[in-house]
Amino acid sequence: MTSIQLDRLEPVPLRTAWTDEARDFTPWLAQEDNLALLGEAIGLELELERVEMSVGPYRADILCKDTLTGNWVLIENQLERTDHSHLGQLLTYAAGLNAVTIVWIAARITDEHRAALDWLNDITGEDINFFGLEIQLWRIGGSHHAPKFNIVSQPNDWTKAFISHPPSGNISPTKQLQLDYWTALNADLEEIGFVKRPRKPQPQHWMDYPVGRTDFCLSAAVNTREKFITVELRLFGPYAKAYFDLLHAQRAEIEAELGEKLHWHKLLDKKESQIGVNNPHFDPADRSTWPQQHVWLREKLEALHRVFAPRVKALDASDYIPEPIETPDILP
Repeated sequence: MTSIQLDRLEPVPLRTAWTDEARDFTPWLAQEDNLALLGEAIGLELELERVEMSVGPYRADILCKDTLTGNWVLIENQLERTDHSHLGQLLTYAAGLNAVTIVWIAARITDEHRAALDWLNDITGEDINFFGLEIQLWRIGGSHHAPKFNIVSQPNDWTKAFISHPPSGNISPTKQLQLDYWTALNADLEEIGFVKRPRKPQPQHWMDYPVGRTDFCLSAAVNTREKFITVELRLFGPYAKAYFDLLHAQRAEIEAELGEKLHWHKLLDKKESQIGVNNPHFDPADRSTWPQQHVWLREKLEALHRVFAPRVKALDASDYIPEPIETPDILP
């Protein structure tokens, strides 16, 4: 029998790595890789907006956005146990910033503060979320220190990848089909780890997924009338057209990486633009082919994420130089 050498995990005092909350821990957490680690723990993709955000007489530690919804995410840090003062500040920040998700990180969250967060999650609407996380440091032997976030309190439905859909009696057969379609697709995507927490499926013809930056998303869509399915990168916001043109300038490289042509819809009369690919060989109403449809959607979502995510994050609107003649609405 082969002997396997194992070692022990050892806890490390937090102030071994971060002497001061404001000077050490907050700047560390605000780094992209570390925000991603926090995002993995709570099931959100976070984009840094500002550090030390002033709210009245207080300063919130970190303000982020949920890249998929564009909603605010406020983060408050403590390297000690939680206290009443920070709980009061969290509520002040939430009111002052109209934050949708509040994340309280501490060395230890006391029972009374966990109960307070649970109560806030119970009495607020589904669009307001409170998290309590304990931060730990670990090492194995002489290894580097490894941070770990443990969720102590979270919204009631957050542990579910998606919420059971409402009774079908109140919606049309087409809407029910759409709801069932996205529920099944989300289960597939969660199983392969493409998304940590898919958005709640809705009875609509599209479903959005994050791609790494606010005002951008990947979208899967179905058309039951014309019988096709599609995956697109969607661009929103005041710089959508500029970003579209900057991406279009990379069209040859993008399509070479993907190994196929994309449709490029600038949509001059709308606030968004779209870049994607259709599959006209699937009927979304044919439930017997849903497994094959979902494989195609999954593969295209993964491929477009791989190719577009780094490009989207690198876009700078100041690089855009308008053309003398406006580009066509739909590019061949």
